[in-house]
Amino acid sequence: MDIKITSSAFQDGGLIPAKYTCDGADVSPPLQWDNVPQGTKSIALICDDPDAPMGTFVHWVIFGLPAETRQLAEKVATDKTLPSGARQGTSGFGGVGYGGPCPPSGTHRYFFKIYALDTTLDLSAGARKSDLLKVMQGHILAQGQLVGKYKRR
Repeated sequence: MDIKITSSAFQDGGLIPAKYTCDGADVSPPLQWDNVPQGTKSIALICDDPDAPMGTFVHWVIFGLPAETRQLAEKVATDKTLPSGARQGTSGFGGVGYGGPCPPSGTHRYFFKIYALDTTLDLSAGARKSDLLKVMQGHILAQGQLVGKYKRR
């Protein structure tokens, strides 16, 4: 089963507005999703850039979203723990929370990947993508992705 993830800010495969990048306010875009399967206990999201020169660059790691969550509003705070209890991991920029597209050259693709999990994760805020992927293994009920592109001005 696939989760359908969308954004009111850009279409799948479309350009991410500068507002959500290092050339703008650098805030997270609004995201919505549906088709989350029964039995979901928590939701996780990873945003990364596979086109980065040094290998895949991580822009956002968030996990422990309550199962009933169906959206993230624009400009999610860069706090380690959110009011919902969700926790944010460390990005490739070294901080916690969302860090927007900022490609050194050319057009890069940014994958917003969402995961419905059959468990709540015993993982601390500030965890890295690799830690999240490890503890999610064998617990993914469904997933989906939204791809945006960005090229610096």
